[in-house]
Amino acid sequence: MAKIDEVSVEEQPLEWDTPLFRTAVAQFEEALTHADVDPGAAERLRYPERAVMVSIPVRLDDGRWVVFPGYRVLHSSVLGPTKGGIRYDPHVSLGECAALAMWMTWKCALLRLPYGGAKGGVRCNPRELSLDEVQRLTRRFTIELLPVIGPERDIPAPDMATNEQTMAWMMDTYSMQVGYAVPEVVTGKPIAIGGSVFRSEATGAGVVMVIDRACHKLGWALAEQGCVVQGFGNVGGVAARDLAARDAKVLGVSDISGGVYSPGGLDLHAVDEWVRERGTLADYPDAEHVSNAELLELPCDILVLAALEEQLTAENAPRVDCKLVAEGANGPTTIEADAILAERGILVLPDILTNAGGVTVSYFEWVQDLGRIFWDREEIRAKLADKLHDAFDRVWELADQRHLHLRSAALVVAIREVAAALDARGIYP
Repeated sequence: MAKIDEVSVEEQPLEWDTPLFRTAVAQFEEALTHADVDPGAAERLRYPERAVMVSIPVRLDDGRWVVFPGYRVLHSSVLGPTKGGIRYDPHVSLGECAALAMWMTWKCALLRLPYGGAKGGVRCNPRELSLDEVQRLTRRFTIELLPVIGPERDIPAPDMATNEQTMAWMMDTYSMQVGYAVPEVVTGKPIAIGGSVFRSEATGAGVVMVIDRACHKLGWALAEQGCVVQGFGNVGGVAARDLAARDAKVLGVSDISGGVYSPGGLDLHAVDEWVRERGTLADYPDAEHVSNAELLELPCDILVLAALEEQLTAENAPRVDCKLVAEGANGPTTIEADAILAERGILVLPDILTNAGGVTVSYFEWVQDLGRIFWDREEIRAKLADKLHDAFDRVWELADQRHLHLRSAALVVAIREVAAALDARGIYP
């Protein structure tokens, strides 16, 4: 008989072990030193509760069959059903989903939403797929996820390269399996089938609400700040327009084609019109063109990161030229960059607080769907502001009391919420 290789569980690499997941765990470990939670609860929260990998066969328009890998990771259900986005991207992986699911757990706990964190996606290039191919991909992915999703179990939402149409297909596919309409199975849907007003703007608007609250605490006038926004999509575009609406000066924005910059401030109406007509910022005439990397180092007061993960690193953090970084994206700042920014006295508004507007209004959408009673835009905006301001104030107070950076304070507040619930419920059996 062959001898079994004797390797301890601790020595074996985790299936979701990636740089992004290691970043999420490192942040968690650092916060634990200040959280004063039960070691057993801490050990449970280091790992996802469930990770699902599926294969998704799709017939392309030319008749060929292609099988795409898909993932759904559920980090914690101790506070309630899990919640998180679905993304379509060539770089989707189990580790990426695990990291984002963990961050979603902290985000929901910080905002005191009755959810745990989840994340999922399909590894594909959606730009290479037709609309019909994306629909077939989405419907088959939904079928593969039937054992784990549901309005009381796990509730998907849109994310990178997915939108309200994607959610409509998911909702319809799920509803066809149970025999009746279940709008509460997903959020971020069209209003016609139970979506919520203000959902599409919520993440970007929430970023600006948090920035405004920070400026108030710091004694700054937001209207006097010059801002650079990386990303001009559903988060960055809304954030840029909201900043301009509050009389802040938007100096630069960027998208996949690169960035545009004007030291006197951009005319966002003209930029919007250009992008609507041409699809990207490429060749926009009334500004200086810069690369996305260069945009991050432009002189400004507030730098909003609303694009991808791991944008500020040990390599470029020493050259960042701002007073405040606001994380509209998930995980845009590495551990090393965090330390450099802290040493330089640059305040970072962490992702689990700053971009929590989307999941908060998703929660409002779910509640409205369950009750079949819907609120208007101003009511939802006011409820969102109340939630974000309450979370910000709790984080700011703890950071001041314990002399912590805001990221650590936000994580400590969130971890304590989840650990208290886990301690009260216990671990079955």
